[in-house]
Amino acid sequence: MGRYPDGINGQAFLQKNTPSHFPAWVTRAQVPKHGGTDRQVICDKPATLVYLANQACIELHPFLSRLRSLDQPDQLVFDLDPPDAEHFHRARQAALNLHALLTNRLDLAAYVKTTGGKGLHVHVPLRPGDHFDAVRDFARQIADLLTSQHPALFTTDQRRQHRGGRLYLDIMRNSYAQTAVAPYSVRARPGATVATPLHWHELEDNSVRPEHFTIRTIGTRIHTVTDPWADMNRHRHGLSGPRRRLHALRVDPA
Repeated sequence: MGRYPDGINGQAFLQKNTPSHFPAWVTRAQVPKHGGTDRQVICDKPATLVYLANQACIELHPFLSRLRSLDQPDQLVFDLDPPDAEHFHRARQAALNLHALLTNRLDLAAYVKTTGGKGLHVHVPLRPGDHFDAVRDFARQIADLLTSQHPALFTTDQRRQHRGGRLYLDIMRNSYAQTAVAPYSVRARPGATVATPLHWHELEDNSVRPEHFTIRTIGTRIHTVTDPWADMNRHRHGLSGPRRRLHALRVDPA
């Protein structure tokens, strides 16, 4: 929960543990962590979202796994982070390259959303089965392959001073207890941008920008554009086959 009791320009804090004053009807779950547990909010009803908004919670950042298998993610996320907002076209290019690799070469489904910031998230729906470390390693191999194919455009170097203006392919969200901003979450930014799922053909439009999707425009979009992620749950895959295909690509990229 990203909470901003004094507005987006005031003191803010991120909170995982549910405060004791939250009402009993707000569903909680005990989530193991190093040295103990967190008692986290489960947003399983509209009233909970309204209550969180009244608690100055603007941003929602859920886990990449579900309660029944907390240590086995049901999605993999690539965080495409350009050096600044003026280089959003690099995030677009990286997402399109990833989409081609994931769907055409690895036989995985891929879905994209704006983050509400300066970049994009590419989500790959999974059948739970692999632990976070294995999923993160798979994501790292994909990022390394993409970087080797386009070394002037992309990097996996976490150190900003070594990126040289290249787009950072961030796979570190694929770790236990890490989070990614929720689809349709408002961001605590001027203009109230919204993390917005896109159709892939929309991303091919050079004019698309994250700031086009805001709390003022998202209602119209929801009522006029079909949900880009509507079929996500029907396209979940395990990683055994994609691992074999990825290994073959790394041995012989052609």
